[in-house]
Amino acid sequence: MHSFVRGPRAATLGVVALAAACVGWSTTARAQRQRPATASAPSLIVFITVDQMRADYFERFLPQLSGGLGRLYRGGAVFTEAYQDHAITETAPGHSVTMSGRFPEHTGIVANVLGVGDRHAPLIGGGGPGASPFRFRGSTLIDWLRIKDPRSRALSVSRKDRGAILPLGRAHESVYWYATDGRFTTSSYYADTLPAWVTRFNARKSAQRYAGAVWNPLLPPSSYVELDSVPQENFGSGVTFPHGYPTDSAQAARLFTEYPAMDSLTAQFALAGLDALALGRGPQTDILAVSFSTTDAVGHRFGPDSRELHDQIVRLDRYLGAFIDSIYALRDSSRVAFALTADHGVAPYPELRASREHATAQRADLEPVMARVRAQLHAAGADTTAVQLEEGILTMDRDALARAKLRPDSVLDAIAAALRQVPGVARVDLVRDLARADTTRDAVARRWVHMLPADSPAELVVSLAPYAYYAGVSMATHGSPNDYDAHVPEIFYGPWFVPGKYSQRSTVADMAPTLAAIAEVRPTERLDGRAHREILRKP
Repeated sequence: MHSFVRGPRAATLGVVALAAACVGWSTTARAQRQRPATASAPSLIVFITVDQMRADYFERFLPQLSGGLGRLYRGGAVFTEAYQDHAITETAPGHSVTMSGRFPEHTGIVANVLGVGDRHAPLIGGGGPGASPFRFRGSTLIDWLRIKDPRSRALSVSRKDRGAILPLGRAHESVYWYATDGRFTTSSYYADTLPAWVTRFNARKSAQRYAGAVWNPLLPPSSYVELDSVPQENFGSGVTFPHGYPTDSAQAARLFTEYPAMDSLTAQFALAGLDALALGRGPQTDILAVSFSTTDAVGHRFGPDSRELHDQIVRLDRYLGAFIDSIYALRDSSRVAFALTADHGVAPYPELRASREHATAQRADLEPVMARVRAQLHAAGADTTAVQLEEGILTMDRDALARAKLRPDSVLDAIAAALRQVPGVARVDLVRDLARADTTRDAVARRWVHMLPADSPAELVVSLAPYAYYAGVSMATHGSPNDYDAHVPEIFYGPWFVPGKYSQRSTVADMAPTLAAIAEVRPTERLDGRAHREILRKP
């Protein structure tokens, strides 16, 4: 196996360090995995979210997945037709669904820009913008668990603030994410100071020690079918291996999030927290939620068809294998349940796909339409900001238009007609019409319905054609209601679940009620998802 880095010995943190992060595991720990459940409810639920992981990555890379991803996929209950069933497939909305069992229309998290940013909740020690779950609506699995047993606790960890915060909703639990200065921290919403175990972990300065290191492929070159020289990747520069870290330690820490080792460090931090907080020691059910974000970083820079993405998935598989083994060394495996999903998928670069399939690359430019709208508003004496289009959602200030003696519905209809003529736009729907759509057969309409809260000011929504990008986007991206952005893994693993491949359609909103079923708790509100009792072992 090729080394992860070539540089300082201290920079070789990874699979070995992760496996030894707390307690060395043994054949006894391995044998524990085969024991039947000895308790009716798990003492620990480990919820794993892989940011930007498409469902088809398992089939593409399975022969090389000998670690945690391979173990969960081969030995778990796997839903092969699972989806994030909302329209704006981004990190914040997707994570809001994972452990709430509800779509964004009910969690209130409709986009990254309206996710967790909160200047009233600054980070402890700085290193990024303030963040909190103040926009999140309703409850999550940890709330239901604490009603059953107030001793239940949760730890949520991610590279991203939204990836750490939103799986737990508004709960004041242990929530940490990575700051730009190389530390894991939290915001004043959760604490005033960092606990000693976090301070000790940060004192290692693990990210800084990667200064001058190099990311090389983990496997021999013949193991990768992807080309290593694609000019569209990585904004047109540095498209081939090896990929070096900055030589300055502060810069290495700031850009550490762009490299696979970030996932290893996230797992190590989660294990340190599991140990320090004594999660999963029972008798109550605790939660360890971990969102691994590097697949998103590598996917954006290099795209889903790149050699770099291939290598990232293989590395994540190894990290997760050591992570799972470490958990089993620390806790009784017969009382640990795993769940794995993703917050969204990703689309290939339009030009690469068009070349491969002898098609035309599509990039939709909506700005000329909106520029004409602003000019017409100005000519009519109306506020030019009365109509706004962002994230495919158009809003308007009806009162401002009326004061300028404009008919809001006529303005809306005219804008919709103009947007429908833009190349790359598949459809434009008035929000008032979505309620009458056939949401059983029309997946795009259904996902927009699941996206928008009842009090949303949205007037119309724009959906791009499959595989089209918005103009000006230079990285691989996601965010559409199309299946390639919505199709994600959904896996349950542990003694409570009957292993196998399940082809019935599922949504990520089904995961929280399924986990609630094995934890023997009731949700405190109406959910959008349902418990998959067909995969549960009979009592």
